[in-house]
Amino acid sequence: MHEMKHPLAFVPTMGALHAGHQSLITLARTYAPHVAVSIFINPLQFENPDDLAKYPRDVSGDTEKAKAAGADYVWAPTVEEMYPAEPTIIPAGPIGNLYEGVHRTGHFDGVVTVVKRLFDLVQPEVAIFGEKDFQQLFLIRQLVHDLNLPITIVAAPLVREPDGLAMSSRNIRLAEAGRRSSLVISRALREASQATGFANQRGVLHQVLATEPGFTLDYAEIIDESNFQLATADTGAARAIIAGWVNGVRLLDNMPMQVANS
Repeated sequence: MHEMKHPLAFVPTMGALHAGHQSLITLARTYAPHVAVSIFINPLQFENPDDLAKYPRDVSGDTEKAKAAGADYVWAPTVEEMYPAEPTIIPAGPIGNLYEGVHRTGHFDGVVTVVKRLFDLVQPEVAIFGEKDFQQLFLIRQLVHDLNLPITIVAAPLVREPDGLAMSSRNIRLAEAGRRSSLVISRALREASQATGFANQRGVLHQVLATEPGFTLDYAEIIDESNFQLATADTGAARAIIAGWVNGVRLLDNMPMQVANS
């Protein structure tokens, strides 16, 4: 990795770049004059070796997309560069065991560990993470706070396809019928966001999702953004989070919800 100029905004990715990633890079440019993008498929965050093997890889295509969106530096380190020795795993803590963590043991420990390693190597002033992986964003903010790192974490809004589906590198694995089934997720979020009261919002989420036989639910919940616990009367900012399966493809989505007392 050659010397990067500062102040530096950093966008860590696992490659398979799409317009959602490009929006992070464009946003990064508004925070610092220099933007670095990393492409690294982190083996520590895959509990399934098959998933790791299947993860799309296209470094040259990704580099072009990153540069087109405004990246000055694109860095694709090897596993040996990232982890020259056995990495010391940083535990993500109790919130890392909820929701995504229930279904993917050790996943967030791997995420937090690689992000800390990337921060150490790149030394950015600002780092941009998408709101699509909302639990990941929460845990990275917690990491920066707990370790008192001199880095500002910026949340970038989730980007959707024209039909409403949250942009993801996995969407290309959906067949046409699966793509249609997957639209129930964003519909459930939109309808819930128009309901008042967390119990009603949660009810709408589950009701709408249950209308699509092609969708298998993992979880759909309304959480407090400040602590990732279930939203309560004291919640100042609430968000609906959903995960489930269509055609063997795991899909995540989320959306802010109305707070009755606001």
